[in-house]
Amino acid sequence: MLSRSDVVRRIEASGLVAIVRAADEEQALRTAAACLEGGVTVLEVTFTVPRAAAAIERLSAEFAGGEVIIGAGTVLDPETARVAILAGARFLVSPYLNPEVVRLANRYDIACLPGAQTVGEVIACMEAGAELVKAFPGEVLGPAFVKAVRGPLPYAKLVPTGGVALDNVGQWVKAGAAALGVGGNLTAGAKTGDYAKVTAVARQFVEAVEAARAS
Repeated sequence: MLSRSDVVRRIEASGLVAIVRAADEEQALRTAAACLEGGVTVLEVTFTVPRAAAAIERLSAEFAGGEVIIGAGTVLDPETARVAILAGARFLVSPYLNPEVVRLANRYDIACLPGAQTVGEVIACMEAGAELVKAFPGEVLGPAFVKAVRGPLPYAKLVPTGGVALDNVGQWVKAGAAALGVGGNLTAGAKTGDYAKVTAVARQFVEAVEAARAS
């Protein structure tokens, strides 16, 4: 079983977290499969998906060897966090900081990415024990926020989510993002059943992150 620190390192090494939001469990699983076929190795299933825990459990069982890291998103409270952990989630993501969620995750050696949109909130997340912080909403904050925060806090590991697109991956990486959370801009094809498109776009995002880091 991968430790919390192992998972954090894997998320940073990947540089990309594919976020799966779907109308139902089956669509979530098909979207996840399409993302994985495109080379994604870190996957987040949000609790806005009906029967999200069941989807996480099935994916976690399929990748029990750790070749793919499965996490849970939109985790708003410790009750949901515990359900996600029991289903096999190796990391938890929230749009805001709930210290009880971070505390519970740390207790069970699970990585946690609480959300922040100010310097004070970033610091609060780190003080609560989070190794990675979700910069959210990314479309409002922009790459400049990540760069600015990392001035006084060069050790802050920010994962911007929202507003990350193929044409700005380089800006986020250059700003110092530890990894990028990408949802609709990657998985949009699933809404019309075009899972081949999801795979193609996923591959483009993987390649864009690699290219940006190489440059």
